[in-house]
Amino acid sequence: MLCDECGKKEANVHLTHIINGKKTESHLCEECANKTQSIFNSSFSMENLFSAMLNNTFNAKTYLPKKGCSNCGMTYDEFRSIGKFGCSHCIDTFKHRLMPVVKSIQGYDSHTGKIPKRAGGKFKVQMDIKNLKAKLKSAVEREEYELAAKLRDEIHALEKKIQGDE
Repeated sequence: MLCDECGKKEANVHLTHIINGKKTESHLCEECANKTQSIFNSSFSMENLFSAMLNNTFNAKTYLPKKGCSNCGMTYDEFRSIGKFGCSHCIDTFKHRLMPVVKSIQGYDSHTGKIPKRAGGKFKVQMDIKNLKAKLKSAVEREEYELAAKLRDEIHALEKKIQGDE
């Protein structure tokens, strides 16, 4: 496919623009893309994206801890401006500020995805038990006692399986 701009070189940059619900696509060579699009000259990074999300999601004065990380001393304002943690302890220090952002992006604030086979085993069974307990609670609330008894038995069987693995 040739460049939409110059019509001479091979298009290797493909842009999709969605404006007011209308989608348009541009196929440009690298040279034309650099001339027409300032996005390629910007310093885009995941850190900048995350920092921008944090700045737009929360007011700096709300829930801001007075002290920084106990390990590296990084403050939340520094984290927001950089977009990267100073150390592995920062996540615990700023967790109460980060979890609402994570939840707004993912829809959940805990892992709900797939479990790698090599790590599965006990963890997968624990997740199954957690899900079954939620179904059990729902069944009891709906007064479906036969289903609740079945779920209870499944939970007990899985709990015995975990105890046997230990």
